[in-house]
Amino acid sequence: MGVFLFFVLCSLMEIMLEPDRPFLRVKLFDRAELECCYKNGPTNVTWVNRFSHSGQMYPVNQSEEVFQHYSESNGKQCGFLILKNVKLWDTGMYQCHFHDIKVYTHGTYLQVFKPIEKTINLSESTKNKILTAEGVLLLLCVVIPSASLLFKSKKQKKLEMKKMKQEEENIYQGLNLEDCCSTYDQIERSQGQSQYQDVCTAMEEREEILEKP
Repeated sequence: MGVFLFFVLCSLMEIMLEPDRPFLRVKLFDRAELECCYKNGPTNVTWVNRFSHSGQMYPVNQSEEVFQHYSESNGKQCGFLILKNVKLWDTGMYQCHFHDIKVYTHGTYLQVFKPIEKTINLSESTKNKILTAEGVLLLLCVVIPSASLLFKSKKQKKLEMKKMKQEEENIYQGLNLEDCCSTYDQIERSQGQSQYQDVCTAMEEREEILEKP
């Protein structure tokens, strides 16, 4: 018993695990290949799967579509797990398990995804035509509002100028130039007469003052 424990401890100290591929994403129904490599380890390696939905660990059952093999070169040992036709429920963490020393490798998380199916299958030429049409529509959406605003501003300016012109015409509407001229002449005459009258009255006042003894 002591010899067996000593052998197990020595094996545990001597085994060197190589870093596993942490993540592998495979399309539905494609082939997936997982590997775990190590040095100075036993050859009786089995694969286990820790399912993501339950977290429990189960041994991988081999079949025609799921099988494993082992290789060794330059002191490096590798165990391979091949899944020829992956399903969605194959998603999970896969690890190598060493039964003799009860050691698990770091593991690789396998994700099986289902690609999005095209609802409309369009050719490249059709896609280019659609993109061109979208570009033209975008340009029209920019040009038409700008042209409309420019037209409205010009129209508003014309209306303002017309309104100012009408206001000027309303100011001079009803005025007669002949009446204006006659009124001006009357004002000038009245101003001239008042000046002469003032001079005459002043002379008369002076004469009256001089006649008095």
